[in-house]
Amino acid sequence: MKIIIAGDGEVGHYLAQALSKGDHLITMLTRDEDLLQSIEAHEDVLAVEGDSTSISVLKSANIKKTDLLISVLHDEKINIITALLGKKLGAKKVVARVNNMEYLSNQNQAMFYDMGIDALVCPEDIAAKEVIDLLKQTAATEIFDFSEGKLSLFMIKLDENATVVNKTLNEIANEYPDLHFRAVALHRDGETIIPKGDDIFRAKDMSYVITKPEGLDALLKLGGKKKIDIRNVMIIGGGRVGRTVARILEHKMNIKILEKDKNKAFQLTNLLDTALVINGDARNIQTLEDEDIVGMDAFVALTNNSETNILSCLHARKFGVKRTIALVENIDYIDLAQNVGIDTIVCKKLSTASNIIRYTIAAEVTSIKCLSGINAEVLEFVAKPHSPVTKKPIRDLNFPKGAIIGGIVRGKDSYIAVGDFLIRENDKVVVFSLPQAIHKAGDFFNA
Repeated sequence: MKIIIAGDGEVGHYLAQALSKGDHLITMLTRDEDLLQSIEAHEDVLAVEGDSTSISVLKSANIKKTDLLISVLHDEKINIITALLGKKLGAKKVVARVNNMEYLSNQNQAMFYDMGIDALVCPEDIAAKEVIDLLKQTAATEIFDFSEGKLSLFMIKLDENATVVNKTLNEIANEYPDLHFRAVALHRDGETIIPKGDDIFRAKDMSYVITKPEGLDALLKLGGKKKIDIRNVMIIGGGRVGRTVARILEHKMNIKILEKDKNKAFQLTNLLDTALVINGDARNIQTLEDEDIVGMDAFVALTNNSETNILSCLHARKFGVKRTIALVENIDYIDLAQNVGIDTIVCKKLSTASNIIRYTIAAEVTSIKCLSGINAEVLEFVAKPHSPVTKKPIRDLNFPKGAIIGGIVRGKDSYIAVGDFLIRENDKVVVFSLPQAIHKAGDFFNA
C-alpha cells in the first residue's frame, strides 16, 4: 500500500515508524526540519519537506496513486484541508486528526463523510474513553472490548499470590477444564511471548488474556486480582481528556479535578455540574493532602506532562490510593512507569495509531488496539467467504509465527479458540499479533 503521512510531531513519527515495518511505501510529508532529519536517519520512509495544503506538494508526493493519506498535524484545520485536497486529487482513502470533539457527533461526522473524508480521529476522545473503561473495570491493568463486550482483552500483572504462578498453561487447563478465557501473550523482562502449553507463568508477568464475559470472575481469581469499588476519583489536569472524563463520570462518581491554571479552573466550573474543581498544583504534596488524597479510590493524572503524571501517581500510591492511571505520551517512559508501580498507562499516540492502522490492512478489521508497554496489537478480523481461515480447524491453519487466534464471535455467541474449532465465513475473529505478523495474519481472512 502507498501511504502519505502529513505530520509535525510524535503521532506522525510513530505512525511512520509503525507502518514502515509492514509491506508499505511510506512518504512522510512535513515542514518540521528536525522531524524530517529524524525520519530520514532512522526509518525506511521517504521524507518530503513541504506544506500538506499545497496542491503542487501533494502532486509531487504522487497523491494520485496514493492508497491512504493520513493527516495528523497539530492544527485540525490543516488536517481537514489536507484530507479534502488529497481526496480530490486522487487519494483512495483519507484520514484526518481533529481536536474539536464537536466534530465527532454522528451528524457532524456524516457531514465530513459526505465531503470526502473517510475517517476522523481525535486522540483526546480516544484516551478519555480508555480511562472511563478502566475506571469501570478496576481489576485489569488494560482492557479492550470486542463486539460490544462479547469478548474482551484483559491485561493483568500477576502477583506472587496468583494461583497460576509457577504453573504451565497445560497444568492450568487440566486443573480447570471449563475456563472461558485464553492467555494469548506474556510480557516478561522486556520480551513478548506468545505462550505454548509448556510455558510457565511467573510473578510480575504481564498476562494478556482473551475472555468471555462469564469467564471474568474465574480469570480474576486465578490472577490474584479483586475488583475495586470506585466512588471517589481525583483527576489531575483539566485539559480535553480530563474535562471529558469528568463530564461523563461526574453523575456516577464523586469527582474532584485539580487544575493549576486559574482561567482553566474557572472554565471547568462552568462546564461541569457536580464535579468539584480545585485550582491547585498536584506536584505539591500539601495540596494533595488538603484535598483528601487519602480518601480517594482512584487517582487519574491527565496533564500534558508525562513526568508530572508519573510522579503524581507515585505520590498517590504512597498515600494508599487503590487505582492509579497516568497519561504518558513519551513511549520510552511507559515500561518504566509500569515497573515502578503505576497501575495503568494511557497513551494518546498509541491509541490514535490503533484507529488509523486498521485502514492499512487489506482484510476487514472491525477493531484494533495497539497495546501500551509492548510492541503488539490485538485485532478483530472478519472472515470473508472462502478465505483460508475458514477451510481448516485452527490447529491446522499454519497461522503465522508471532500471531495467535484468541476468540471468535459468531452472531450473538462468542467462543474461546481451541484447536478443533472451525471458523466460518462472517465470523469475527480476535487475533493477538506482533507487528511483523499482522499483514500475514490478515491474509488468512481475505478470499
